[in-house]
Amino acid sequence: MTEFDGIAPPIAEALSKRGYATLTPVQQAMLDPELAGADALVSAQTGSGKTVAFGLALAPTLLDGETRFGRASAPLALAIAPTRELALQVMRELEWLYEMTGATIASCVGGMDIRTERRALERGAHIVVGTPGRLRDHITRNALDLSKIRAVVLDEADEMLDLGFREDLEFILESAPDERRTLMFSATVPKSIADLARNYQRDAKRIATAGERKQHVDIDYRALMVVPSDKENAIINVLRYYEARNAIVFCSTRAAVNHLTSRLHNRGFSVVALSGELSQNERTHALQAMRDGRARVCIATDVAARGIDLPGLELVIHADLPSNPETLLHRSGRTGRAGNKGVSALIVPMSNRRKAERLLENAKIAANWAKPPSADEVTRRDDERLLGDPLFLDKVNEDESGAVAELLEKHGAEQVAAAFVRLYRSGRSAPEDLIDVTVSPERKRRERDGDDASRPAHSELRPRENFGPSVWFSLSVGRRQNAEPRWLIPMLCRHGQISKVDIGAIKMQPEETFVELAAGSAEHFLAALGPNKTIDRGITVQPLDGVPDFNAPPKERPFREKREFGDNKPYGEKRDFGDKKPYGDKKPYGDKKPYGDKPAGKRRFDDDMVKADAEVWGDAPARKPEGDRDFGKKPFTKKPKAAGAGDNRTWDKPAKGDWAGKERAGKPGKPGGKFNDRGFDNRGGSGPDGKPKRKSRPNG
Repeated sequence: MTEFDGIAPPIAEALSKRGYATLTPVQQAMLDPELAGADALVSAQTGSGKTVAFGLALAPTLLDGETRFGRASAPLALAIAPTRELALQVMRELEWLYEMTGATIASCVGGMDIRTERRALERGAHIVVGTPGRLRDHITRNALDLSKIRAVVLDEADEMLDLGFREDLEFILESAPDERRTLMFSATVPKSIADLARNYQRDAKRIATAGERKQHVDIDYRALMVVPSDKENAIINVLRYYEARNAIVFCSTRAAVNHLTSRLHNRGFSVVALSGELSQNERTHALQAMRDGRARVCIATDVAARGIDLPGLELVIHADLPSNPETLLHRSGRTGRAGNKGVSALIVPMSNRRKAERLLENAKIAANWAKPPSADEVTRRDDERLLGDPLFLDKVNEDESGAVAELLEKHGAEQVAAAFVRLYRSGRSAPEDLIDVTVSPERKRRERDGDDASRPAHSELRPRENFGPSVWFSLSVGRRQNAEPRWLIPMLCRHGQISKVDIGAIKMQPEETFVELAAGSAEHFLAALGPNKTIDRGITVQPLDGVPDFNAPPKERPFREKREFGDNKPYGEKRDFGDKKPYGDKKPYGDKKPYGDKPAGKRRFDDDMVKADAEVWGDAPARKPEGDRDFGKKPFTKKPKAAGAGDNRTWDKPAKGDWAGKERAGKPGKPGGKFNDRGFDNRGGSGPDGKPKRKSRPNG
């Protein structure tokens, strides 16, 4: 009898061998006797052990009361995952879970050799794990037989629909037998998942674990405010501060992944990249480097890192803010798995603070707002780790005693300790000196009074007349320079290190713009701008005394006087020809018209002109030839060349030999010619005797 009630003995033995003492809530829910043989729609938080959960649920259906599988033929179960990494991870989990049952498990994922997968399917498999596109490909090619399928599992079903696999999933489910179990696992259950379950499941049991309805307690969420230019430096300090065994940094684009990977690699971090542009082999090697300790930091995009499980992942850094709460939960769910603790750090530029607040609020996450670790804090943390290193707890053995005594005698204890500290720090990247993120006094007051916790948009914050004490500033840009609040406000917040709530009214003028700032933020705003008081695009900022007069005539551009060139005119003096014309009195063509007496335009051949031409040129009107050559009756035909001239001799001469009388095929609409006595025609190519033909223009 095993300590896991309701589980087949070989499965329970595998769990004990793996070190399982208790089951997670979702795993325990899948062992409910009421769920035996029924369909299920399961929603559970990422990292809650869903793979083992559906492995436990499939066991009674596949083993059918036996303890071991028989000879493998057609597959009995099909597990579908959205990405290659997740599919391979599911296969590894099922391999150890079904190790004692003798199950054969095959994978069918994109990016791998399809011929190897086809041979594995031909040899037989009890369980097939794959991605939707590759599974459909095998079914279409008749390489995957679904006639004996007893159960189908859809892991991360919501993600598969988001990635556009709905058509492939419907094709696979319609190809499977109707008398089957269908288990759907999803972190969330939107309307699209509910519709899919209603169409392809029968009386499905709805299972929602407690972890779905509350924040993941094993993850410490931190929102770190930074100046936008210090974002990468903050990531370096966070990595150095925590020194996690494994860490993953999420970026929004492939270009950002490549850039950050290069930056961290140059700073001495053991880092690998994971993005969609990598081949399957490169992605597998990157994940393996993280698992065996050759790399400690993984830079990844959302799609590439979907569903991956890295053992000992202690830190998740959001270099770019997630686009929605679901992505935030999926990213953060890579850590804090199986009862382990983890940290999820959001790098929040000052201009994106409101976006981060909405993101955390919609995800129902209470994050700790703070500044990134400074260089001094990283150094102090290094010293703490150094003093707490387990090496100091080990006793000096006989092999080391001689060297220790010699070092102390030659260099002294203080010098030896200093050398050890230098050696300890030499393999680590130096921390970065970050710009201090100073919060304006006005924001501090609102946060202290509770007005800033979940404030609405700027336009709904408060009426303009209740803005309070303020200071007006003048910006050297106006309507004529296409100034607009939509780009002026972010610019002021970024350079002045203020928030939108510190900005009041904005009055646009033709050549300048008046901006109202809260009085408590004005001094901080000017200090952040620096002595030049200049922001982007050469715009200068000047403080004003009191409220500007908006009814005063608008400031105009300074009048630019007409430039005086003096005696030297810019283009010189115009030449005076006097009574004499520049080209003289002679006409350009003299008395003779340049084109004779011919009428302009298209020539018309009336009866008189035709008769006049016929007297000179014969019956047919033709253009006058150059010179006085007499061509006889045919003035425009070429004289045939003499015999022996090769290609250019006339076609009228009969061919000799075997080609006599044979017609040459001409183009449509054109008469064909005859081959000459050498087998050549005027079209090129090769003749019947294999000799090349010559290209030549026809005579005539």
